[in-house]
This record gives sequence, structure tokens and C-alpha cells, in this order.
Amino acid sequence: MKRRFTRRHFTRMTAAATAAVLARSLTQNSASLLAQTTPQVEDPTVAKPEGVTGKPTSNAPGDPWSGHDSPELVAAALAGLPATPPGPFQPTWDSIQQNYKDPDWFRDGKFGIMMHWGIYSVPAHASEWYVRYMYGGNAGVMQWHTEHYGPPTKFGYKDFLPMYTAAKWDPDAWADLFKKAGAKYVLAPGEHHDGFSNWDSAINPYNAVNYGPHRDLDGDLIKAVRKVGLKTGISDHSFFHFVFIPALPGSDQYDPKWADFYNVADKSNGARIKFMHNWVAKRIETIDKYQPDMLWFDMGTDHMIDPLKETVSAYYFNRARQWGKQVAISAKGAAWVAGQIMDYEREGRAPLELVNWVWQPDDPITDKFGYVVEQKVFGPEQFVWKIVENSSKNGNLLLNISPRADGTIPQEQQDTLLAIGKWLEVNGEAIYSTRPWAKYGEGPVADAAAAAMVAVRAKGDFAGRINGQNQGGAGVGGGGISRNGYTAKDIRFTTRGDTLYATIMNWPGDAPVTITSLAKGQPVQGKVKKVELLGHAGPLKFTQDAEGLKVTFPPEKPCDFVYALKITGLRLPPPAPVITN
Repeated sequence: MKRRFTRRHFTRMTAAATAAVLARSLTQNSASLLAQTTPQVEDPTVAKPEGVTGKPTSNAPGDPWSGHDSPELVAAALAGLPATPPGPFQPTWDSIQQNYKDPDWFRDGKFGIMMHWGIYSVPAHASEWYVRYMYGGNAGVMQWHTEHYGPPTKFGYKDFLPMYTAAKWDPDAWADLFKKAGAKYVLAPGEHHDGFSNWDSAINPYNAVNYGPHRDLDGDLIKAVRKVGLKTGISDHSFFHFVFIPALPGSDQYDPKWADFYNVADKSNGARIKFMHNWVAKRIETIDKYQPDMLWFDMGTDHMIDPLKETVSAYYFNRARQWGKQVAISAKGAAWVAGQIMDYEREGRAPLELVNWVWQPDDPITDKFGYVVEQKVFGPEQFVWKIVENSSKNGNLLLNISPRADGTIPQEQQDTLLAIGKWLEVNGEAIYSTRPWAKYGEGPVADAAAAAMVAVRAKGDFAGRINGQNQGGAGVGGGGISRNGYTAKDIRFTTRGDTLYATIMNWPGDAPVTITSLAKGQPVQGKVKKVELLGHAGPLKFTQDAEGLKVTFPPEKPCDFVYALKITGLRLPPPAPVITN
């Protein structure tokens, strides 16, 4: 049985192993070149996708800059950039903290969609990390590439570009699908770790207008999404690009025409300055070109480069003031010291309890982020659970889809999206524009989540808001999601004004649902006057005693998955304030 490698194992790679794999398919000269490269220095800054098999090997030089970019290098990178627009935001964390507020549209929206769509969608193998793997980052993938396309010294990553066509892409159809799915915001796939820009960039010549699709993918998608009334954004993973691709002597990485695309051949200070300068310039370009509602980043927590991020933040937030709109930056960990909506990579790292910050997990609809052949598409029920669980805890769900290189979304993914939308069409009142109650829920799964958090805190290594580790315990995973399903005793709460929504996580059958949090004697002001089931006509019968509010359900379900009660007559406290830094 093949073991799954941890990130630490993955990044501890050797040139010798890579050479051994290639020796079976490359010339002796190519293999000897590989053997002469220096060993890998561990690079913990890039997260390893889950589910990739094959012995991890690489001759990449690691990241000698992480934590070591000098103030002089960073200052040089900032030279010659456009000035910060007039406004209250200065390029300092203190100024950003004083002036930033999480957008109401984000807190109201609850459900967004992002995607991984790029050159890596062409081979559709292993993951969106294909460029790293094929040049030596994973021996199994390197061998697979050699067998299907030829050795990477002969067929490079850039040779996939003519096959990245988007020939069947209809951005209006995508926007219509996202609208029907119930999403309120959509993030266009700006640039991944491979350094290819999906927009019409005057800064990065390796973009979707000059190569591959020969159209402005981000611009066309943003335009289509706005036409149906959804908020827009752009995702960016590109800050890892400078260190992401393992060096492979004899490959196209050293072709002068493509050297700047791969960022492998030149690792000088000058190249580093140019890379950081262009990273900021590309952010400014997309801000001015598309006026996105959100910038989303996957870029680590290196605070030596904070002036770059402060510059982007101040530029973006002041521009938004000029546009007259609320905008947001979302990133993982402590990447942004201030002005950041927390993102967690996959639901597994999301909070298990009600927290006082706003957050979202980027969670894939399949077992991978980028499209791969024969990937497993998850059913809609678990994403409905996540929307309900996250909304009760001050969070959203950012669901990642995986389009094909031709611009089509596999039908199985569409089916899941449409089923989510069908549920939200009935129950959206209990989700959109709601705020958490004083407690997020009750029942066996909530009890298991509380016990898990006691154990986590007892270990003394819980990072709170900037947590980057998988969460959970017996019977419960990250986000408080049950590992074993739910019962009708599992209830999640949201509020809107004085209306309390109690979402029952499984159909109760003939037995009444008992909401113990509304038992007589509980510190709840007001008196329950009416209980309704969303999607069902007419009020429900209920009683209230020392055990709880007992509600009798109708014989037929109004929807699938979970079921939302609307409770009126109470006087609820105002939503608690949230922290933004």
C-alpha cells in the first residue's frame, strides 16, 4: 500500500532520485546532468495537494528568500510603481487596521465559487501542481509525463499551451450556472503557481490573450458574472512561482524565450526584485482593469515582504473608495496582518466553534482542486451541511470547481451545484444576510466539536484565527462537520433581526423536534409566537416546556438534506461585533 506523503516529506527531495527515474527514458547525458545538481533544501512554504502518489523527488533549490528578502530588495521592488491613490488608507498595517471593515456583501453572501483552471487542466493528471511534478517534483508524475508526452527535456510545460483552448467555453452559461447554484460571488482564476496569467496582461506576456485560449478569460468571466448580479473577484497563487518549479537542466526552462515564464534559470537578486515588482504591478493592473470586489491570495506568511502587501492593500482600498464600493482581501494564515478575511484551505481547517472573526474555507467540489481525469465529485449534501455549519459560526463557503481545458464544467460538478441551488432556493432565507446567534448549535455533533476543541486547546498549540492545521476529533471534522452523519437532534442557528432560524440537520420523521436551547427558563427574551418550516405552507404546531421548544413536522419534506425552521416572537440581542485583524 502506497503511503501518503506529508508536506514535510514532499519537500525533502533529492536530485539523485529524480535522475534514477529519468535514466530509464532519457539519454545518458540528460541523466548525468540531473545528477550534478544540488540537493533540495526543504521548502515548507508551499502546501502539498492531497492524494498524489508516487515517490516525491526534486532537485529544486528550495526557497532561499523566504524570510530573507532584505529591506533593500523589497524597497527596490517597490520602485517605479504607480502611487497610492488618494484616500484614508496608507501603506501601513496600522492605517489599514484603522480604516478597514469587512464588506456587508461578503457577510450577507455566505456562498461563493472559485476555480482552478489553467494549463495544468490539459494533462489533467495528478493535480494543479503538474508543472512542479513533471520537472522532478514527483517521480511518478514525471514518469507518467514521459510515457504520455515524452521526457520533460523534450516536451515542456509550455508545450501544453496550444491545447489550453477554452474552445467550448461560454462564460454566460457559467454565470447562469453559478446564479442557479445560489452563489453570491465568483472568483476568476487569475494566476496559479505556474506563472500563467488568465487575463489580458501588459505586464506578464505569458497570458491567455497571447497564448492558449487567445482571449481574456478573467475579463470575460467577470463581465458575465456581473451581468447576472453577482460579486466578482480574482484569485492569485503566483507569489510562490519564483521557487515553485524544480530546475531541470536541458529543459525549456533555460530557453531564452521561456526563461522568464519558468523563473528557474535566473535566481539572482535582480531577478528576485523584478519578480516582486511585477507581482505588485500585476495586482494593480487587475485592480484598475476589472475593479474586483475581492482579491484572494495563496501566498504564505513571510512578513519580510509585508511592504508589498501593504502597498497592494492601500492601493486597492483607496481605489474602492473612489469606485464607491466595498471590497475585501481574503488570504490564508497570517499573510495579511490587517484587512484580511480569513481563508482556510479546505473545510478540514475551518473553526469548530462560533468565532468572532469572518472567514471562509476554499473547499473543492472534487478530491482535487484542478481538473484531473476520473476525479471523484462529492455530492451536494455535504456542501449544504458546510453552508449551514459555517453560516452558524460566522463563516461562508467558497466552493472550488474544476473545469476542463476546453472550458466545459463536467456534468457531475454541475449536478452538485444545481442541487445546492435547489436547496438554497427553498432555505436561502435562513442563510443569506443572516448573522450568528449567541450559540451556533446544539446536539451530539456540536457536543463532539466542543470536546474536540477542549482536546486541541489542551495540547497548547492551537493558533486560533490563523490556524493552519486540520481540526476535529472523534466523530467530527473541521468546520464542525459530522464524520458519521447527523440526527434530528443536531440543530444549527442563524438570525436576522429578531427572527431565529433553527436548521434541523436531518428529517425527524413522526417524532417532534425538541430545541433545548429554547426551553422555558433559558435566558431568551420574548415568547415564541410562530414556528414555520421553510418551503412548507402554513405554521407548525409547537409546545414549549422545561425540556425545550417541541415542534411537530409535516408528513412530507419540503426539500432534501436539511430543514430550516423560522421562529418569530423572540427579542434577540444584536449580532456580536467581529474582529478584522
